[in-house]
Amino acid sequence: MTTDTGLIQAAEKIRPLVAEHAAQADRERQLAPEVVAALKEAGFARHFVPSRWGGAEASFGEVTQAIASIGEECANAAWFASLSAYAGRFGAFLPEQGQAEIWGGGPDSVIVAALVPAGAAEEVQGGFHVKGRWGYCSGIDFADWALICGPAGDRAQAKFFAVPRKACTILPTWDSVGLRATTSHTIEVDTFVPSHMVFAFGQMASGRNPYSQAGCHTAPIRAVGNLAFIPPALGAGTGALNAAVAALRAKPHHSDVDTLLVRASAQIDAARLLVERNAVVADAGVFSDELLARSERDAALAGELLNEAVGALIRACGTTGFSESQSLQRFWRDTTCATSHVALRFETAAVKFYSAFLLGDGR
Repeated sequence: MTTDTGLIQAAEKIRPLVAEHAAQADRERQLAPEVVAALKEAGFARHFVPSRWGGAEASFGEVTQAIASIGEECANAAWFASLSAYAGRFGAFLPEQGQAEIWGGGPDSVIVAALVPAGAAEEVQGGFHVKGRWGYCSGIDFADWALICGPAGDRAQAKFFAVPRKACTILPTWDSVGLRATTSHTIEVDTFVPSHMVFAFGQMASGRNPYSQAGCHTAPIRAVGNLAFIPPALGAGTGALNAAVAALRAKPHHSDVDTLLVRASAQIDAARLLVERNAVVADAGVFSDELLARSERDAALAGELLNEAVGALIRACGTTGFSESQSLQRFWRDTTCATSHVALRFETAAVKFYSAFLLGDGR
């Protein structure tokens, strides 16, 4: 069993700093450098890094709780913490020489990932010439490395290419109204990538890792992919509840508002239970078709519950909730944005596989 690394306690310790800079990050569309430094020091980037490089090689349950805790103050910081942790897990699929290049100087290198196949990759002597554009590279402004997936058009043959941040040209395309400070920009790459900085998408998707047998490195993507995206939304939902309670305590309101508040609190609790169960399954390391499909279903349903709950909370607070000076409207925007991710949309992430399990392949 994976031991507790203290990440949850470290996250709690830096929450005041994260809260202090949350509104500024939203306003300026970038995390404060001191917040990024604190998240790295807390251990998010190293959480899934192999232990031979000084990483924690730790559990999904622990990082899930820590991310949600950060999200209660700032979903942007939680998104960065989560995706830097999970990109570190992807890096464990690189050959040993590639891992040494990334982590030989320490386990806290920040890696970002572009998961959708794009661009082109031409095999040349010693590696590949990779060229193209990749979108939604969350955290690229603070990255040391980027893992980009290509080429476009054939996911079965797709590979991940690790390229240094200095080889990426950032195109400032991220203009979302939610998760504003995640700097999820597009990058442009035209560079040579040696073979030791390449691994097959299929290895990561299936969890077949030739370089590590640790549970956090052998879980299939369907079991854990949603855990990269739903904990920040869970934290933001809880933050919204806290903000709504504070606002409603300060003013008179009708009993129907109490109903909205209580129902929203129950929906957030239900979402938390679903998310935490997914983490338990991921850490158990036994994956059936039913459990994989259920994990995707539960994460998508948790997203819907959070979205509905935060929408109800901002309605309950009326015009007060939409005030720029109130954190509630920020949590509302961030939750709405996070739960729109393709990995959390019920119609795409849940229905196909779980209906196949319920009805059978022969329907």
